[in-house]
Amino acid sequence: PMALEALPANDAFWEKFDEDGFVNLGVVVPPEELRLLKQRIDDIMLGKISSEVTDKLLMQLDSVTGKYEDAGDQTLGLKGPTLGYRKIQNLENDPLFFKYMRNPIFKTFCRRAYGQGVAVGVFRAMFFNKPANQGTSLPWHQDRWRHLDRDPLVTVWTALDDSTVEKGCVQVIPGSHKRGVINPNHHSGYLTEEQIAEHCSEGIVNMELKEGEAFLMHNWLLHRSGVNTTSSPRRAFSVNYMDARTTADVPVEMIDGVDDKAKPANHGAKPIFQSIFPVVFEAEEMA
Repeated sequence: PMALEALPANDAFWEKFDEDGFVNLGVVVPPEELRLLKQRIDDIMLGKISSEVTDKLLMQLDSVTGKYEDAGDQTLGLKGPTLGYRKIQNLENDPLFFKYMRNPIFKTFCRRAYGQGVAVGVFRAMFFNKPANQGTSLPWHQDRWRHLDRDPLVTVWTALDDSTVEKGCVQVIPGSHKRGVINPNHHSGYLTEEQIAEHCSEGIVNMELKEGEAFLMHNWLLHRSGVNTTSSPRRAFSVNYMDARTTADVPVEMIDGVDDKAKPANHGAKPIFQSIFPVVFEAEEMA
């Protein structure tokens, strides 16, 4: 991993990103901030945070079986005090996580992806969790959503705990983003069994990270993850930055509920105004 302060001006960094579709950023979160983020997400899961925040969060309980299709429904609000959540979305509503999302380094990534002077929004700011001795296998996919009028291009994935093979770390296929959208027929970029056999049989890299480290990923990079076979959790925070001018062809009430298990309704409905997506960096900041 390269020194974080050297990233924005480093041509080799961008060459690697363009070639592989991802770059390990090294340590992004200082120890004290990491401790606070871990404490905050645990407090959210255990119902210790005001319902003014948790009522705005999409929260999904983990599966017991480890099978993707057996994960709980993802709906707004707490599902009881437990550390057994799989996903918690809309974390831009939490001040601590929103502050982290506004790291100036991430603004640099967004400026390169979307251009100078373009406001940047967030499509998903979400906590991924593989609880101790649990977790759900996530199939091969690209982070691509059919109902958006333009594709989000960059995601920052931050390890809140050590992420190892035994804990079900993210696996990627370097360079696979250059293949374009492999399954445009799927509402959120998941591959068919035939496509998995064709595209995902070789070149797999385990994205093992230490706590506090992060990696930058192109949204079209093929990736998956497994279950956690250890006695400690694998917590992570993933932010998908987007062009804030993006519109969507689903009803406004569906936007918060669109996830990789929910098929958008009314495909082809009148586009809605882009302000439904929370803005992280205003256009003036991106100049």
